[in-house]
Amino acid sequence: MIAQEKRSVLSAAQEPPVRRQVKRSTVFRHLWKHKVLLLMLLPGVVFLLINNYLPMFGIIIAFKNINYVDGILGSPWVGLDNFKFLFATSDAWIITRNTVLYNFVFIVLNLVIAVAVAIALNELKNKLAAKFYQSIMFFPYFLSMVVVSYLVFAFLNVEYGFINKGVLSLFGLNELNWYSEPKYWPFILPLINLWKGVGYGCVIYLAAIIGIDSEYYEAALIDGASKWKQIVHITIPLIRPVIIITTILAIGGIFRSDFGLFYQTTLNSGALYPTTLVIDTYVYNALINMGNLGMSAAAGLYQSVVGFFLVLGSNWIVRRIDKDQAVF
Repeated sequence: MIAQEKRSVLSAAQEPPVRRQVKRSTVFRHLWKHKVLLLMLLPGVVFLLINNYLPMFGIIIAFKNINYVDGILGSPWVGLDNFKFLFATSDAWIITRNTVLYNFVFIVLNLVIAVAVAIALNELKNKLAAKFYQSIMFFPYFLSMVVVSYLVFAFLNVEYGFINKGVLSLFGLNELNWYSEPKYWPFILPLINLWKGVGYGCVIYLAAIIGIDSEYYEAALIDGASKWKQIVHITIPLIRPVIIITTILAIGGIFRSDFGLFYQTTLNSGALYPTTLVIDTYVYNALINMGNLGMSAAAGLYQSVVGFFLVLGSNWIVRRIDKDQAVF
């Protein structure tokens, strides 16, 4: 009896390593079975490590007073002093307000207009015309912000701009110096961003709409549902997962700004700073004037960390509302 108990104890003690060994061999067999797919995945993983994770070593710059003599590793540590640059200045509230509010408006406008345009293109009977309109709207996405800034300048130039000479003069209104009037730019910048980005968003949502099974619409027609009811009760609910994913990703970048939009199109005019100065342009101007790399790195790290928690928070809210629609 005692011998049997000893054998049972010994077998119980040996069982976990055996199980681990079996699991390990199962994993190796699974990897070997899919070796071709893993080999195809390898270039993408290597690129991701080199391009996204290896540069994260540079985070230490945010906590150092960088000088070119000692280099990154040899430069003295300054703790959180570089972060005080963002929060201790008199412009901290202005740049934070502008960054968040502009990005919020961009997210809402681009989402609503892109979904509406995608639905409209999907309803066109002439598919050749639909592809033509889609290409026309997608084209601005490929334009550099430098090119866009010249187009905006052609419209808003004080002496020769189309708005002053072709629109305001037609109605007998006084010409405006657009680059000295900050009150108009909270409307101009969202329009420029919408014109440039709506085509890209439209392609994403149009692809999701095309993937909807046509049987849903056929059943709705049999029941006598109008086009509007089909859009409200079929199209939008079925593309909601795509809308949620794109919105969560956009919220993650709400503390980041399109540098070219706020710097190039405004010509970095000091008169417009109350309504156009955002974190990215503020840090760039400070970097040019002071040459402090640590402050610039601190701002980038701050934006990344806040964006990370915003993504987590947005996804948590979605999970509370509808668990199946959450990204993770």
